Amino acid sequence: MAPNCYNLFIPPGARQQAAGLWCEMKKRLRLVEWLLEKSIATISLASLACIVLIFVFVFREAAPILTGAKEKKLQGNAASSHSALSTTSTNAEPGASESYGDSPSPPPSSSDPGASESYGDAPSSASASTDPGASESYGDSTPLAKSSSPDSTKTASILPTVPPPAPKSEKERAEGDGASLKNLTGTSWQPVGENPKYGILPLAVGSLKVALLAILIAAPIGILSALFTSTFAPKWAKEIMKPLIELLAGIPSVVIGFLALVTLATLVQNTFGFEYRLNAFLGGIAMSLAVIPIIYTLSEDALAGVPKSFTEASLALGATPWETNLKVVLPAAVPGIFASVLLGVGRAFGETMIVLMATGNAAMLSWNVVEPVRTISASIGAEMAEVVFGETHYTVLFLLGALLFVFSFLLNAVAEIFIRDRLMKKFGGAG
Repeated sequence: MAPNCYNLFIPPGARQQAAGLWCEMKKRLRLVEWLLEKSIATISLASLACIVLIFVFVFREAAPILTGAKEKKLQGNAASSHSALSTTSTNAEPGASESYGDSPSPPPSSSDPGASESYGDAPSSASASTDPGASESYGDSTPLAKSSSPDSTKTASILPTVPPPAPKSEKERAEGDGASLKNLTGTSWQPVGENPKYGILPLAVGSLKVALLAILIAAPIGILSALFTSTFAPKWAKEIMKPLIELLAGIPSVVIGFLALVTLATLVQNTFGFEYRLNAFLGGIAMSLAVIPIIYTLSEDALAGVPKSFTEASLALGATPWETNLKVVLPAAVPGIFASVLLGVGRAFGETMIVLMATGNAAMLSWNVVEPVRTISASIGAEMAEVVFGETHYTVLFLLGALLFVFSFLLNAVAEIFIRDRLMKKFGGAG
């Protein structure tokens, strides 16, 4: 029987003292366990709260582009700017302002004392210097050419004025500032210009091309390597290969991107004769180096978790080791392998530095894998530091981040439903 606070196999003289010490120790241990449990729960809740806050922040910054608040704000800014320009143009008083550049309006007469000064090259004749307070011209201006004699006829040569641009219609303004659904779903990504275009489709296609190429390269290599090290390789080979493959996960992505930019780009172009040195195919190869360790590690754990009874039963029935591993062990580990591939897809979609350095960063809508591409993550990483806070470009970049969040959520949801409800039932023997 296990000892308790009052049933200890000790001499009768020290029973009460030992029982008290034992109970005190148990109380302390329970207190420590309670503190550890509460600390773990607090950390978990704080992590969950941080994730929720990140979601709220990203979607809050992306909300104006969908609700139309951005368009109203820009219209208000345009109206205020127009009123400010009108006030400035009508506030010309003699002797009150100095012009340091191109001045479309004529300066006041040189006979007025305290006349304004113009700093630039004057294309017309300067006014008489004999008058006190006459204006001095030091820059480009278009003043009226006046005669130095007060009796001469006043003649003026006025340059033709450029009419102001016609105001844009509401539809053009909405398409120009990226507030319309047509602009967001367009085929051109040109965020800088008089009429910026925020077509997300080329970026989505570029991300999809690079991710699919990376998975097509990394999945067979990672799965077959895991199958070899878990079933065929001797113990000494497994101890060497597994740490080396997993070591790739510790290499920074910027190092892989630099390797692809400097070495792999020239090698791939000379080998296959591609027109572009940086393209989606090169980005897929470089991305696969970052995805292989994820697929290999999770697949190897899934294969190692297959019960040994499956292998022994297959071998006892006369199957060869190849038949056992390919037809028994590998199908039994499909749920874990499928999860590893989905995690690899998520890593490929969210990677920034590799695609930023190896894909050419050209927003071209094409399914050709040997042409340059621009991905969603690369656009966010390259342009976020240069945008104006609160402007349309800024909001569209947050919209791209929200799309990445939604894609990751859907990917995890598919993995959860498909693996638990379908594959685990199928290979676990449930009806």
